[in-house]
Amino acid sequence: MANHDPDDTKTSSLVGSSDRAGDRDREQRPSDIGRVPLTAGMRRREERGRNARETRLLRGSPMLEPLPTVRPPRRPAITLAKGLPAHAALRWLAAGFRDLCVSPGPSLAYGALLVLISYSTLGALYATGLLHLALPAISGFLIVGPFLAIGLYEKSRRLSEGKPVTLAGMMLVRPASRVQLAYAGLMLGLLVLFWLRAADLLYALFFGIAPYPGAEDAMANVLTTTPGWGLLFVGTGVGGLFAAFAFALSLFSVPMLMVERRDALTAMGLSFAMTTQNLAPCLVWGCIVAIGMALSAATGLLALAVVFPLLGHGTWHAWCAIRSEAL
Repeated sequence: MANHDPDDTKTSSLVGSSDRAGDRDREQRPSDIGRVPLTAGMRRREERGRNARETRLLRGSPMLEPLPTVRPPRRPAITLAKGLPAHAALRWLAAGFRDLCVSPGPSLAYGALLVLISYSTLGALYATGLLHLALPAISGFLIVGPFLAIGLYEKSRRLSEGKPVTLAGMMLVRPASRVQLAYAGLMLGLLVLFWLRAADLLYALFFGIAPYPGAEDAMANVLTTTPGWGLLFVGTGVGGLFAAFAFALSLFSVPMLMVERRDALTAMGLSFAMTTQNLAPCLVWGCIVAIGMALSAATGLLALAVVFPLLGHGTWHAWCAIRSEAL
């Protein structure tokens, strides 16, 4: 039989009594008195309540709100007329001729006034010693031509609505876009000034930076010398690019600003789109305009009194044709 140490017996009895005392203390804690064991359903309800509180806290915080849904921009449907046949330009010219023949007096007077303005411009160039810019100025006329034809557009519009036509009514036009039409004319005028400056630089590029020899000598240099022929070739190409760009911007923008409330930049952009999407008839119309201007120059600008009203009325019908297709 084994011997037991009295000290070990005392120690074990002390530990056992302390454990029993701790168990009695835990059983008698005030926080545990009356607690009912949680069932599975109670735990689920408690978790749902906790989740709901967290959701309310997240929604109430401005920094934690959900990001808005990103949607692609809605582009307006393009309703511009497309792919009109090339012979449509001939229909525009025929319609312009009909408008010219109806009450021709106001149209011819409008054209004669434009001839006087052209002569005044050439006289101003001669007086200031800048007559060598006469040819660029004539080509620049193609840039501002649609703006100068506002009165002719007004006559064609009145004829289409069955209203009487007078020269005063053609001169005092009240466009729907009002000041935006003036902005368009200003931008076209600035484009002409830019082209005149480019023509001056081209002359200096081919003939060097030297005192201007005078109008007659400058014209002789251009027509009878090799650098002059090069200037004619390059100048015609550069001027053609200027004229084509301005033609696309102004062909339909000025009639558009007369009848619709738009800003000048939007109207010019739409005119450019209409021109490029109907390139065949617009190219034919551009050739008709160039032939008319060449005929006017060959007659000392006298034919401009008839050619310009004819082209102005035709341009209005070009706009109406593409607009009716677009609508």
